[in-house]
Amino acid sequence: MRLSIVLFDGFTALDVVGGYEVLANIPGMEVEFVSDRVGLVASDTGRLGMAAYRTFDQLDTTDILYVPGGPGVAGALGNPALMACVCRLHATTAWTVSICNGAEILGAAGLLKGKKVTTNWFAREHVAAYGALVGTERYQRDGKLITGAGVSASIDAGLFLASLLGGETLARTIQLGIEYYPAPPFGSGTPDAQPQAAKDLIRHVEQHGAQRLAARVIPF
Repeated sequence: MRLSIVLFDGFTALDVVGGYEVLANIPGMEVEFVSDRVGLVASDTGRLGMAAYRTFDQLDTTDILYVPGGPGVAGALGNPALMACVCRLHATTAWTVSICNGAEILGAAGLLKGKKVTTNWFAREHVAAYGALVGTERYQRDGKLITGAGVSASIDAGLFLASLLGGETLARTIQLGIEYYPAPPFGSGTPDAQPQAAKDLIRHVEQHGAQRLAARVIPF
């Protein structure tokens, strides 16, 4: 199978790398990174770049379309080549995956109306505005559409998809291989259960994502 991971300026690294680390370990999986240009694409911090080696207009089909999120989603929504590629590929994918607020890209492409999805907690209203039925799950499946919640949930969504592709034994083996048995120091909990002050701070940061991206000094 071929896994096509979309990159755009201002993506969140773990949105990409979490799912990649799982899915790239499936035997026979061919992975490619695609963007509007070949070369390094800067993440949201501007201090990490990932290399795209195919462009959107070079892709007509893929088996798995994978769309991350990040503060760069706002700019991605205004990228006609990216949006056209998502629509074109989704038409024949076996699976289409979004992580975090990358679901907004699928929504803007008209792919989420009436679909059960999940997304980052602060993006739920934005995604629901596209007609999606937004829940609070860590990952969600509706037909060939798999959506993951925020950032680190890319690993959970990846493992779930791995189990659908190769069975539970394979997915459990990959989970062992990446030693994913999370026990965070402050408990697991849920985003909704966190202090309001913390949630307000995160919302403030996310609402100023465009300014943060513009202020980056990218050293590559």
